Amino acid sequence: MLNIVLYQPEIPANTGNIIRLCANTGAQLHLIHPLGFELDDKKLRRAGLDYHEWVNVHQYATLDDFIEKEKPTRLFALTTKGSTNYADVTYQNGDALMFGPETRGLPNSFLNQHEEKLKLYLPMKPESRSLNLSNTVSVVLFEAWKQIGFDGGQLK
Repeated sequence: MLNIVLYQPEIPANTGNIIRLCANTGAQLHLIHPLGFELDDKKLRRAGLDYHEWVNVHQYATLDDFIEKEKPTRLFALTTKGSTNYADVTYQNGDALMFGPETRGLPNSFLNQHEEKLKLYLPMKPESRSLNLSNTVSVVLFEAWKQIGFDGGQLK
């Protein structure tokens, strides 16, 4: 199983889309507070449709709480400041993929202490700033899930 970690997400529709994504892939969703919305937000519910019942959303007061409780074997940080292409990683069951808030990304205080090889980026055109959060999670999660054989998925 793969883990999606959203650090202080701000836009309810993005988190709703990611709830739906996790429901359809079997990934676990972890939210690091503070959130930029309430979990009962109408926009979050609309984007997640009726998939909320299929996802167990774990919440943590801080990133340290998440790390202490979940003890991820590998915690990949997705950042435009990354030095490793997300597609060049060999993913494993249990990996955690962490994404920062929509307006500012993961904090430098965390990134400066994180192993360089665990800081991943998605290739973009040079003049681009960033991709939408839920799109980025989709791209990376499906690559990781593909590599572990779509574990738990229905292959036709």
